[in-house]
Amino acid sequence: MSDAQILLQPSTLWERVKNQTKYALECGALLSIPTEFEFVEQDGVKFLVRILSNLVRKDAAKKQQDKQTTASGKEFNPFLPYEQDLFVADISDTHVCILNKFNVVDYHLLIITRAFEEQESLLTLADFTAMWACLAGIDGLVFYNAGKTAGASQKHKHLQLVPLPLTPSGTNIPIEPLLAEAKFEDGIFTIPRLPYQHAFAKLNPAWIESPYTAAKTTLETYHNLLRTVGLGAIDSERQAGAYNLLATREWMLIVPRSQEKFQTISINSLGFAGAMLVKNQTEMQLLKQQTPINILTQVAQPKPPRPFA
Repeated sequence: MSDAQILLQPSTLWERVKNQTKYALECGALLSIPTEFEFVEQDGVKFLVRILSNLVRKDAAKKQQDKQTTASGKEFNPFLPYEQDLFVADISDTHVCILNKFNVVDYHLLIITRAFEEQESLLTLADFTAMWACLAGIDGLVFYNAGKTAGASQKHKHLQLVPLPLTPSGTNIPIEPLLAEAKFEDGIFTIPRLPYQHAFAKLNPAWIESPYTAAKTTLETYHNLLRTVGLGAIDSERQAGAYNLLATREWMLIVPRSQEKFQTISINSLGFAGAMLVKNQTEMQLLKQQTPINILTQVAQPKPPRPFA
């Protein structure tokens, strides 16, 4: 892929997102899930916890998908083909951008591959080019749930983007106060107060000027971070284990995963950004009792012991 093969004009993306969201809501293609929210503060982080109000429409859609799978004998793929009423933009010759049909966050976008690729395959130069092309148009948080254990609900490869700020007040991303403490040791950045295994890197916001050039550097950074957490590639395509990836114009974070849920609470990449989701008040009380950071620690991988000096 080269710069010439990027089809998206970043300056048009935000207007396209707003217009398509309005249209998709009016025609019934976009089925936003209403939530209430509150902040749960721990260790200087104000975790944004949303409580789902109604899952009836999503559950009904899931049952319909299951019927289609049974009838056809082939697993239903909502991205092949994707719903035209959710289409936002062609990003490149390999990726398109659509609205998340069951969004909890406003203007939640999916960056999907045109042809089928496994969600558990490694991210590629084309993936990162598409990511940077979108970040050039929207200052947002991009995330990738690398496998079912990391919270992925679809097998077709897709990154996701939510506009910043994530919270109605305060920091852009709840976890930012901890990220600001990043220390460079032994050739890598780590966040001292994150009690689970992770790897962190700083990116350059000026890279939005050239998504393809940015993608090449980001791809190298991505592989370095994977190796740092013991997830070096099995081969050129397959990942060595489940993980969550989060990226903004300024940084990238990778967190290896050990399990998808803490009891009944599902955790995906947004949890590690400090934005969590519970289905009811029972789960909210569980989250408060167990604390957000402890829950994240339980579903991540433990930090390796530090070697003796």
